[in-house]
Amino acid sequence: MKKLMRILRWVVVAVLVCLVIAQFFGPAKTNPAVDASQTIEARLQLTPPVAAILDRSCNDCHSNKTRWPWYSSIAPASWLVIDHVNEGRQNVNFSEWGRYTPRDVDSLLKQMCRETRAGVMPLNSYTPLHREAKLSTEDVKTLCDWTDAERERLAAQKY
Repeated sequence: MKKLMRILRWVVVAVLVCLVIAQFFGPAKTNPAVDASQTIEARLQLTPPVAAILDRSCNDCHSNKTRWPWYSSIAPASWLVIDHVNEGRQNVNFSEWGRYTPRDVDSLLKQMCRETRAGVMPLNSYTPLHREAKLSTEDVKTLCDWTDAERERLAAQKY
């Protein structure tokens, strides 16, 4: 029994040392500079309710204006959070909306409605620690009504 306790103690010490060392490695948290003329706000006609929904539920992962929570500084949680943000920005970045083609914009607006309606966004792993980000049925309707109207408005501008 003494030998088992000694081994267990060394295992715990080794795990703690590894966790301390892990704090010095891993990806960097970034918030790249934002060119206001390229943002979704500058490129589309956001209504105040839609802007509030995007700010509350989407911007942390889908813009360069991420509010990094305290646990994003502690490995290994930091690695997961940073990976989610990087992947979210890669999929759609509201801070770099101006780089999307009209076809991309139409597709992204459709996808925004489809994924929020299906409950895929915001991620289920995000909402337990960010309860305010959870979308109500009314939020989803507001967002989808806006995406539909914005797609129609943009399609009418082409001709």
